[in-house]
Amino acid sequence: MIEKQLARYLEGLRERQPMPLRVRLWNGTTVSLDEHPRVELRLKDAASARYFLKPSMAGLGEAFVEGHLDVDGDIREIVAIAEQLARSADEDKGRGRLPSWLARHTRKTDRKAIEYHYDVSNEFYSLWLDPQMVYSCAYFRSGDEDLATAQVQKLDHICRKLMLAPGQTLLDIGCGWGAMAMHAASHYDVRVVGVTLSTNQFELAREKVRQAGLEDRVEIRLQDYRDVPGEEAFDRISSIGMFEHVGLKNLRAYFDVVHRLLKPGGVALNHGITSGDADSRSVGLGAGEFIDHYVFPDGELPHVSLAIRELSAAGLELTDAESLRRHYAKTLWHWSGGFERHLARLTALAGEKRARIWRVYLAGCAHAFAHGWINIYQLLAVRPQSGAEGAASPLPLSREYMYRPR
Repeated sequence: MIEKQLARYLEGLRERQPMPLRVRLWNGTTVSLDEHPRVELRLKDAASARYFLKPSMAGLGEAFVEGHLDVDGDIREIVAIAEQLARSADEDKGRGRLPSWLARHTRKTDRKAIEYHYDVSNEFYSLWLDPQMVYSCAYFRSGDEDLATAQVQKLDHICRKLMLAPGQTLLDIGCGWGAMAMHAASHYDVRVVGVTLSTNQFELAREKVRQAGLEDRVEIRLQDYRDVPGEEAFDRISSIGMFEHVGLKNLRAYFDVVHRLLKPGGVALNHGITSGDADSRSVGLGAGEFIDHYVFPDGELPHVSLAIRELSAAGLELTDAESLRRHYAKTLWHWSGGFERHLARLTALAGEKRARIWRVYLAGCAHAFAHGWINIYQLLAVRPQSGAEGAASPLPLSREYMYRPR
């Protein structure tokens, strides 16, 4: 019987790799994998055993989302135990599958993917993001800041890197709910165009701009970045948490658009998640498959080396690369904590299944960043301007300008 087979598997696992987990089967049988279990996993029926006999992050996540199992315990420990279970069964040393580059990322599928992820509801996101609803990695100068402070620091860190100055024009690709556009306009007196494919983001961002009295300096568009008109139209370009949606095969075309829209002597900053795998494979142990299926349809992560290669091939010159991996782990644990605190309301807003997806996703991503499975880089680049002394850059010779008080 499947109950006996599963019980034997668990007992063997307890001998090989004890962990603070109690597994309760559908017939009431319990097996503890060490003497002091802090997490309990309950399998609903015999069919759910298939997720457990050869566990992966994708399979365990699917079983939880689809209601085949329930789990009690601290979300951090739950994710850590899921990794242990998946690693015990992994036969490929944690390496994820290579992505399928060719069948993805048309304009239609890109829009559908963005709408699937972002158009849940604005209230849904507002319950666990900071007050400005910045849905990207924060920047912790000391590590002790609250989330709202760290997000303002991130926006200002980007503005300083770009050397924003009054009167300049800024394009914000993937502008979200408008936080970067509004910060740049109100604190640096620049004129900003922000573009997004999310209807919910577009509508709320425009309302936030109106309420802030920034309509003369900030324009929010429901527009694909590839459709932004003009040549050499902007002094500065920011892209924050967007190029994850571009697709590996489209990276060169993406940076070509940035190059086209950036004035000679202009500066661009790309802030995006990258794979920890040099071959740009998905996150291992099945985690990448879970994210692709349930969270970010068609999302693909390049290794930073691939991003730099395609950026350079487009004619941009990389001037600075900064990893914010540890910052994103902290950011995601803030988000996960907020989600757990508001779980009842979030479940009412989005439904049980979607709430389960987000619980797994936020805590799982925090774990992945903390353990180096994925990374995030700010890549600062210029479009060189030909001058009497060669390829001129508007940036100073050192990074000191990024940290001097304004």
